[in-house]
Amino acid sequence: MEKKYFITGTDTNVGKTTASIFLLKIAKKLGYTAIGYKPFAAGCKKTRFGLRNKDAILLKKYSTINLSYEKINPYAYEFFSPPSFFLKKNKMKDKYFKKMSIGLIELSKKANWILIEGAGGWHTPLSLHFNYSNWVIEEKLNVILVVGIKMGCINHAILTSEAIKKSGLNLSGWIANHIDNKTRNSFLYVDYIKNIISSPFLGTIPYIKNKKKRHDFKSNLILPDM
Repeated sequence: MEKKYFITGTDTNVGKTTASIFLLKIAKKLGYTAIGYKPFAAGCKKTRFGLRNKDAILLKKYSTINLSYEKINPYAYEFFSPPSFFLKKNKMKDKYFKKMSIGLIELSKKANWILIEGAGGWHTPLSLHFNYSNWVIEEKLNVILVVGIKMGCINHAILTSEAIKKSGLNLSGWIANHIDNKTRNSFLYVDYIKNIISSPFLGTIPYIKNKKKRHDFKSNLILPDM
């Protein structure tokens, strides 16, 4: 049976892609056929091959099998805006959800460990009428939460974890990502959240100044159990 996890964050720019890459590398090391999937991506660049998103490219790179870009990222948009800005004129939830689900089914035939990276936070809107979380709930996916360690992250972590659990889904674990070096006593934030969130703590990602080499660093992350 394949393992599927949806990775969300306490906010945007908290390191979901970095955490995803570390987890994909661990899954590969443990012998899984692992694939990263990013159904929606904004901030894509125009290339001669079409619109391309840097995070989706990294997920493709660190997957254990070679797939076309469109299999990894079926919905790509040029500008950095919530997906709802692009989809607000189309209320057909089933159309978008169906394509996302079909893509996930196809990947499930090729891999036994799949990581689906969300966009922004838990309730990121995909239109004026439905959120990303609605699709995750329909798919009954296990969820991994990335907490960007900074001022205000405790409140965001508590609210997000509660929302996930109230949806009836399994919060398989959470990751502490140290996204800046200005947060004093950041370890105290992590310790406090450990005491508040009952879901497993999957480890930390240290602050990495050199973004180009951040995926070469080692972390103490572990894979969640189903």
